[in-house]
Amino acid sequence: MLNCISIDDEPLSHLILNKYCQEFPSINLLQSFTNVADAIKYCDENPVDLVFLDIQMPLINGVDFCREYCKQKMVIFITAFDNYAAQGFELNAIDYLLKPIQISRFSSAIDKAIFFFNNTNNLTIEPKKTFLFVRSQYTLVKILFEDINYIETLDDYLRINLEGQKPILTKMNLKNILSFLDENHFIRVHRSYVVNVTKIDSIRGKNIKISDVDIPIGISYEKEFSSRFENFNS
Repeated sequence: MLNCISIDDEPLSHLILNKYCQEFPSINLLQSFTNVADAIKYCDENPVDLVFLDIQMPLINGVDFCREYCKQKMVIFITAFDNYAAQGFELNAIDYLLKPIQISRFSSAIDKAIFFFNNTNNLTIEPKKTFLFVRSQYTLVKILFEDINYIETLDDYLRINLEGQKPILTKMNLKNILSFLDENHFIRVHRSYVVNVTKIDSIRGKNIKISDVDIPIGISYEKEFSSRFENFNS
């Protein structure tokens, strides 16, 4: 049985969700919250396997809540908005349900959660992320981590330089994109650059070469880069 909670600022949504959960013996809906602070406190004090989570809420966005407080929990997003779907799946959400929820879609999401729970040793192993979506020229573009050579800042945009492909421009900053990337492979080496360690061709002094491009190592990033690069090689 999965111990679950729901977080949504709309009381009607809780009523519908509670009715649906009663149809599934494997789902134990412990509590429903309209207040995010109360939900955080409850999660700190009680074991929770699955969170039904709205996205558009006061005080904190559901995607940000997931990233900060649901690292060891399964999440099913339930929302009236579809423009967050890519971010939801980047966070390895079990499913993304649009309101009004159909019972058939709810059932499918529950099946996925049960399968995931039964096959990941009670969530001690998280699935490895291999890609992310970014918005470029009004289009969501899927980018495989393994294709990224390096990322550089251009004013308010990032240019994601890819192996054998045209660079992708997206309105984002390095701090945000780093939260999606595999920290074992991607390192910030300068205020304007993040590199994929597996793509480094050579290092000479304070310069990294990737595909004939010289990338500087900033003074404030030099120590961390050296340490992490040594660990990567060990």
